[in-house]
Formats: sequence, structure tokens, C-alpha cells
Amino acid sequence: MTVTITHSEQARQWVHIGSGLFALLLRTLTWWQAAALAGGALLFNLLLLPRIGGRRLYRPIDDSRGFPLGILLYPLSVLLLVLTFPSRPDIVAAAWGVLAFGDGIATLAGQWSRLLAARSAPGARSNSFGDNPPLAAVSRPLPWNREKSVAGTLAFVVVGGAAAVGLAAWTRGAIAPPPAWSWTLAAPIAAAIAAALAETLPVRLDDNISVPLTAAAVLWLSSLMSEASIHASSAAVVAALPWAAAVNLAFSWLGYHAKTVSLSGAIGGAIVGATIYASAGPAAWLFLFITFLTASIVSRVGLKRKMLLGIAEERGGRRGAGNAVANCGVAALAAIAAVTTPHADAARLAFVAALTAGGSDTVASEIGKAWGRSTFLVTTLGRVKPGTPGAMSLEGTAAGLVAALALVAIAVALGLTAASAIVPIAVAATVGAVVESALGATLEGPGILNNDMLNFINTAVAAGTALALG
Repeated sequence: MTVTITHSEQARQWVHIGSGLFALLLRTLTWWQAAALAGGALLFNLLLLPRIGGRRLYRPIDDSRGFPLGILLYPLSVLLLVLTFPSRPDIVAAAWGVLAFGDGIATLAGQWSRLLAARSAPGARSNSFGDNPPLAAVSRPLPWNREKSVAGTLAFVVVGGAAAVGLAAWTRGAIAPPPAWSWTLAAPIAAAIAAALAETLPVRLDDNISVPLTAAAVLWLSSLMSEASIHASSAAVVAALPWAAAVNLAFSWLGYHAKTVSLSGAIGGAIVGATIYASAGPAAWLFLFITFLTASIVSRVGLKRKMLLGIAEERGGRRGAGNAVANCGVAALAAIAAVTTPHADAARLAFVAALTAGGSDTVASEIGKAWGRSTFLVTTLGRVKPGTPGAMSLEGTAAGLVAALALVAIAVALGLTAASAIVPIAVAATVGAVVESALGATLEGPGILNNDMLNFINTAVAAGTALALG
């Protein structure tokens, strides 16, 4: 077995890493100066860098499109970070550090580990490394993505986390008042871990988008947390944990044996459910259960027709861990925010909107597959077959809207939000569904996004829209 590290890939990654050093300037630049420099870098990479770097910057996929897209997305992501967080250069710097150092070193570490493992394998020409089980272990590909290795992911977390902490600490003095040192030391590490996991997802979404977006989201959410809110709610959360664990383990066991969830779905659902129960209380968990039950029931509507058309849910409609995170991940984060930030009402609004969007979207999708006769793409309004990525139907859309109104009404009855939020949340769920359909019609087919990521985006857009309208 021969493994080579191409010079072009090394050159790309060292440029990728070295560009992160410009984040040091964020300590002295104003936000508009930083934005201007990022915009200048975008133009430089568009017009000059390909000519300077030549073909060394091109990957095989870049040859087919005629241009290395990554060198445009990198400065574009930095520009968006600066514009999104103009008063928090530490968030921009930490997310940039995760992108530059974490993502860059992950590729190199993964390739180096495979090279060393190949050289130490029995029968290799040079066996100076000998039998090395630890090296073989870290060079193995990840179970859910054979293109990513354990070594690359570990290097991402260690190097990316260290760089993010260093850059956050370096730019801390530019903020008045400066954030707590506990945040500066802990939040960037959490952001690096989350971004490393996002980087391993088996999709073709460019890492220059997914990595900084994930890191920035974690940094932003953690920046809203306050010691006073955590201290005030800690006793109640701790007291609820035994009940949260017991209830969710029991229902996950029942769901697995009732064949509504797979084994991974039972485990993932138990974790998500326990988080919501402990953070937001029994009423929030009951609302979660109602949305899950609704999704499970409608998945079996018209099952025979869906199977004949080849558009039935995988595993006979059993939900996996990916489904749990995709449909309930935003809600779980909102539940955590309700007890760790001073914005409990807004967090509960986002919680209800996220679950409503996930539940109503499932209703719309499954009813559309079962009974849809007028299925179209939202991007072109052209007629397509039921089950086409991004397709919507009049029947499904109507069913989804009814489900959204019904679910919000239940949330109001449970005391999770005010009655005045019914219409804004229903509108937000519809907006999320339209955005998901548009992205599905354009990005799911090429493999840039998958169904779980689309569902996560749907719930995130709905939560954000509800907050804006609310």
C-alpha cells in the first residue's frame, strides 16, 4: 500500500493555516477595517491567488469546475463573521482560529497518520515503526465517514481548540467590558469540538462554511450564558435529572421495542429528551413527546403507496440518532438557553418554534407523499414526482400548516408560550419549511446537504424567524 501526500494539498493547507495569523490584527482593527480587509482578501483570492499558486491549489473537483472554490469561501466566511459580530472580535477570532488551524491541521494529520500506518504495516518495504496498534487505531477512518480519520479529528480538536483559546484571549482586551476568563478558556474549546464533529458529516458542504458557522454558533450561544442564571437554575436542574433519566430511558426502551426508533435513535432520543426535561421541565418534554408521536403516526399514513413509489422512510419509519439531533437539536439548545441565559422567554419561544417546525414539516412531507397530487419544486414551480428532494405539495403544505397551528395551541395549553405567539410561530414554521425545500431542491441532489442537515436548518430558521417576529 502506497500513500502519498500531494504537494498541492500540503500547499493548500499551509496557506489555509497561515492565513489564520491575520486574526491577530482583530485586536487593533475596528470592525469596518476588518471587514474591508476581508473583502480585499476575497478579491485577491478571486483575481490573483490562483495565478500565483498555479495548479498546486487545485483539487480534482476544482479542475472540473475550473476554479478552487475554497479560497473564495474562506475569506467570505471571515467577512460574514466580522459583519455578524462587529462588537465581539473575540468570537470572530476564535471561530477563525478553529477554521484556519483546526480544519487545516485535520487534513494534514489524517494524511500523515495514514502514511505512517502504511509504512509500519506488515510487509511494507520499511518496517522501522514495527507493529504499532495505537498508530493503527488513530489512522482508522471514522465509522460514519470513511474519508475522515480519528487522527484528523483529534488533531482538529486539540490544535483548533488551542488556537481558538489563544486568539480569544489575545482579542479579549478589545472588548469593553471584557468577557469572563471562564468563557474565554472554555467556549472556544467547545466550539472546536462541535466544529470537528460538523466537519466529519458525510456531505459535500464545504468545510469553509460548515466549520466557522458551527464554531460561531457555539461561541455566540455560550456568550449569552450568565453565572447568575446558571446559579439560579442549577438546583432545579439537578433535582430534575433523576426523573429526566428515568422517564427518557423508559420511553426510549418502549420506542425501540415498538419499532418507532432504531437503537441509535433510542440512545440519541434519550439524551435529547433528558436534556429538555432537565432544562425546560416536564411540560416541555411532554410537548417534545407529542411532536415525536405525531411524526411517528403520520410516517405510517399511506405507507403502502410510499413503499410502492420507493419514497417511504428508511428502516420502516424508525427514527435514528440523526433524526433526533436534526429535528430536536435546536430545541435542546433552546432548552439549555432557557436556564443558562437571562433570556428565558425568548428561549422558550425558540424551543416551541423549533419543535413545531420539525413536527409540522414531517406532517407536510408524509401527507404529501401519501396523498399529494400536485407536487412541485418551490424553486421553479415545476411539477415533479412525490418524494423528489425539495418537493412541496398543496395537500402536504395545508396539512403542515394545520399541524403547526395545532402544535402551537398545545404548547400554549402547556404554558410554554403565550397565545399571541400562535400565528408568529406558525408563520415561522412555514418559512423554515420553504427554506428547507429550496435548499433541498438545489443542494440535496448533489450531496452538499443531506436530509438531516436540511431538517436542522428548517428548525433553526423557524426558531430565528419566531424570535424576529416575536
